[in-house]
Amino acid sequence: MYENKKIAVIIAAAGFGTRMGSGVPKQFLRIQGKPVLVETVLAFSQNSYVDGIFVVAAQDYVEVAEELLAGMEKVRAIIPGGDQRQDSVYQGLRALPTEMDLVLVHDAARPFVSQDLIRRIVHTAVEKGSAVAAVALKDTVKTVKSTIETEKTLEKADWELVESTLERQSLRSIQTPQAFGRQQLLDAYEKAFAEKFYGTDDSVLVERTGFPVCLVEGDYANIKITTKEDMPMETRAGIGYDVHRLEKDRRLILGGVEVPYELGLAGHSDADVLVHAIMDALLGAAALGDIGRHFPDTDQRYKGISSIKLLEEVGQLLEQEGYQVGNIDATLMAQEPKMAPFIPQMKINIAETLKISHNKVNIKATTTEKLGFAGRKEGMASEAVCILNKN
Repeated sequence: MYENKKIAVIIAAAGFGTRMGSGVPKQFLRIQGKPVLVETVLAFSQNSYVDGIFVVAAQDYVEVAEELLAGMEKVRAIIPGGDQRQDSVYQGLRALPTEMDLVLVHDAARPFVSQDLIRRIVHTAVEKGSAVAAVALKDTVKTVKSTIETEKTLEKADWELVESTLERQSLRSIQTPQAFGRQQLLDAYEKAFAEKFYGTDDSVLVERTGFPVCLVEGDYANIKITTKEDMPMETRAGIGYDVHRLEKDRRLILGGVEVPYELGLAGHSDADVLVHAIMDALLGAAALGDIGRHFPDTDQRYKGISSIKLLEEVGQLLEQEGYQVGNIDATLMAQEPKMAPFIPQMKINIAETLKISHNKVNIKATTTEKLGFAGRKEGMASEAVCILNKN
């Protein structure tokens, strides 16, 4: 409540977000460990002005929303939405108790709304009767002529003709929240439906009634998540370390390359110490355990197997979890043989197995100045670090 006005929030969460291309509505994707919808509702739940939150969700996701938002005291109802955003918000408006004086409508896909913006929207709406978040445009905006079609194929061309350049200073990009009197917004919606008009936001419906709409400075961080590029990037680091003993009558395989040498590394698989360290770094960054968990040396399926094949499986695991490899930096510790001639092919093998650019993989080799087990040529070790990114 603010200035004796009871305040409701309608969260528009009934869209399917086809431009995201995820197969799941964007408001149910996770950011910072929580679904987008939960982050959005939390922002309003934590605001002292808000008395009740009404979430409009697609019919098939009402139960999902109820489960996610269970226990949030200010969430009054989860309401089935309609075919379009306007239909859905209208359902939310109809569900509001008449005791609510002011209503804020907010997109579920704007989880970064700040407490400061919510407060300023409420202050202005109480004082002026309306308040809509808006930001100045950063880019030049042009109108274009209708899409050109080629005479022969009648297909859309990959270019357009400029019709005019708009005066940027007088243009604003509109965000949510958008706040109005409850009855005022309900009347605007009913007028729009009566005239079969569908708008892209709430304010345009109020504008059509002749009521002045006030803009409040929004926040460039208050983005609407629409495509994968809008999702915040999660970055993780991983470290891997592995050691293998040198033995006779074994091939020396490093980075998927057979290196000519009188000794080879002992192990259940091909004992590629370099690839093993890289796999452990990748699995660790993704919190997926280690190679011992995924490829135990008690499993005969992995006896003598190429570690490059195991790396391929690790890459598939990362892909399933939504991770992309940012980069890999690995160090091979061995007194001999000389590794420099073989490192380029090692990089290629690792990069192509993980389906990443060659310049994302770096491999170094060093001796230990004849110190320790590596210096005594008893074994080899490798250490790797990696960065994983995830939208």
